[in-house]
Amino acid sequence: MKRRSFVSLPALAMLPPTTAEVASPSGVAPPTGVTQPGAGLTTPAAAFSSPAIVDGNLPAFHSALADELTFPLAWTRSRTRSFRTWRRTARAKVEELLCQPDDATPFAPQILDEQDGDGYLRRTLSFNVTRHSRVRAAMLVPRGRGPHPAVLLLHDHGSKFDIGKEKLVRPWYDPDRLASAQAWSDRYFGGRFVGDELARRGYVVLAVDALGWGDRSGLGYEAQQALASNLFHLGSSLAGLTAREDTRAAAFLGTLPYVDRRRIGALGFSMGGYRAWQVAALSDHVAAAASVCWMTTLKAMMVPGNNTLRGQSAYFMLHPGLHRHLDIPDVASIAAPKPMLFFNGELDTLFPAAGVRDAYAKMRAVWRSQRAEDRLHPMIWPGLGHVFPPEMQDEAFRWLDRWLRRA
Repeated sequence: MKRRSFVSLPALAMLPPTTAEVASPSGVAPPTGVTQPGAGLTTPAAAFSSPAIVDGNLPAFHSALADELTFPLAWTRSRTRSFRTWRRTARAKVEELLCQPDDATPFAPQILDEQDGDGYLRRTLSFNVTRHSRVRAAMLVPRGRGPHPAVLLLHDHGSKFDIGKEKLVRPWYDPDRLASAQAWSDRYFGGRFVGDELARRGYVVLAVDALGWGDRSGLGYEAQQALASNLFHLGSSLAGLTAREDTRAAAFLGTLPYVDRRRIGALGFSMGGYRAWQVAALSDHVAAAASVCWMTTLKAMMVPGNNTLRGQSAYFMLHPGLHRHLDIPDVASIAAPKPMLFFNGELDTLFPAAGVRDAYAKMRAVWRSQRAEDRLHPMIWPGLGHVFPPEMQDEAFRWLDRWLRRA
């Protein structure tokens, strides 16, 4: 067997030969009709002239990637005609992509503090939210005979990490957090604490810090991507962990003797709005949900200038690979035919109205297919931005009363 020899050549020697180089040693051009090696090839500079990154960290081929996403697992594209089968299959796919296994760790709750409130008891308590984390939570319990309806409150992001649960429940236990929370309430909630308003209406309220906020703080804006990356390296997911903790908090409410486990709702604003419809889709403990200022389609979200393109906070709502199967409103539709409220502001720059309308239309088709369109309440509020003011709150409270407080 002959031994082959391989010779490494300088890069210049590997470029296509020029016209002068393909001539014979004597300088005479080759015969007509004879094709020389390398003829017709372009130079590397001409072949790779297009940019790789455009418009706020989007790849230059982002439109082609978006066109490939057909959301084949959506109910409106499903080949199965059994809605229950579709919902079970779609939920299983989302659960798989959470990268966070189900958790049956005993909650082992302990009341740490209790004080009188305005017609309700204020409690701080601790419980095991997962096998890895024991958290301190704020709970409000109406006076009077139970069991009561309950609402799991899910706080926003806002790049404000010193308070989490305190954004929604007045922190009677910490004067420093109270000042910070009141300023946040004044900015987004018209000076109200949503949890306290619900407790006065007869609801048990539970609010827990997501990883990075309040009692679980230590996170900064620039550190979010690193936290998400490190969790991916550890075989987990930041968004998946948040989703799992929310489903566990809903399940915890269902174990309390003073809570009617058939009447548990979820409510959130901004990132908390995302978490509200997500937990309704993933948890059988949640009977109804109200989501404020977080709904759109993926197509409307992945455009130049959108906040999602910055990364960072997006990792709390990013399940890798999910959108090869389902669009954002498709995931929310796993909650159907539960009663679901979606409010968005007409002037919300984070979620422009056109994308919100498209998402609402997708969800309407799902609820309509189950003859449950009266259970879906999507609304774009004229003249409002990314806020949850008292007039919007009152409408959401009345809607929750309709579905959770009736006998």
